Amino acid sequence: MNFFKTKQRTPPDLVRGLRDAIPRLESGVPGSETRRKANEDVSKYLQQIKGVLLGDGDPLPELVAQLAQETYNTDLLLLLVTNLARFEFEARKDVVQIFNHLLRRQIGSRWPTVEYLDRKHDIIFATLAGYENEEIALNTGMILRDMLKHEALCKTLLYSDQFYSFPHYIETTTFGISCDAYTNLKDTLTKHKPMVAEYLEKNYERFFSSFTTLILSTNYVTKRQSLKLLGEILLDRANFNVMTRYIANEANLKMMMNLLRDKSKNIQFEAFHVFKVFVANPKKPPQIETILRRNKDKLLVFLRDFHNDKEDEQFSDEKQFLIVQIQGL
Repeated sequence: MNFFKTKQRTPPDLVRGLRDAIPRLESGVPGSETRRKANEDVSKYLQQIKGVLLGDGDPLPELVAQLAQETYNTDLLLLLVTNLARFEFEARKDVVQIFNHLLRRQIGSRWPTVEYLDRKHDIIFATLAGYENEEIALNTGMILRDMLKHEALCKTLLYSDQFYSFPHYIETTTFGISCDAYTNLKDTLTKHKPMVAEYLEKNYERFFSSFTTLILSTNYVTKRQSLKLLGEILLDRANFNVMTRYIANEANLKMMMNLLRDKSKNIQFEAFHVFKVFVANPKKPPQIETILRRNKDKLLVFLRDFHNDKEDEQFSDEKQFLIVQIQGL
């Protein structure tokens, strides 16, 4: 449908119309005719804005440019995120699509929406805070995921205090929201590796103090996912300096040795992949070598029986390598 023939509204008209309709969602009492009409208008304008961006599969660049510019000029994106819970179900999905298309908009080597959001950090943080509202958490989670694809926006979140609210969202929300928050935490830490490596080196103590709470979580899924992510972080070449520091800490080694004896075989297996880094280190610090030597006999007995039912050639080779390394202490 071409809205401009029937409605004669330009993209800036649509943006302004939506901006005017949103405050009316608070007018009158819930369920009143005023509120119903406002919801209707918000949904209608969102559909029409989405229509401009999609353009029946062939959007007109000049109309999209007008729409995007008016969106930036009027700070519409912040208004959409902060009012999302007031929108109807389908309207929320339209907001996600609008963000998605604006974030993907590229002119040459420039990403105009990314540049705009990089100046408007409140929008990034308001999107993260969506995890506090069960009704919209998965919508804002999808928007945040699209933002994190861009290093500048990912860096803004990573270097903020708000980044440290991830463990709270992962630990205290429903299963679906917790998994979504974990996915975005993982994306923040793995999408842009050199930038993240620099961050982890500068903020080592604060980061691992927070991340350890997830590794020691009483929630099985959180514990397993966090251990797996820790292994990925430590074994990534970009994080060599961080890995070296982590495996020089005796408290970290003791934690992994305890997790090797966890009642869950999957937790044991993920802990093994971190534990092996301590043992395989050719330059073990004295305090690490002392702990391993002190527990040498117990470790050898334990490892010989460890996951013998697992048909995984690489795991078997790694386990045998560790046995040889520990025997040689």
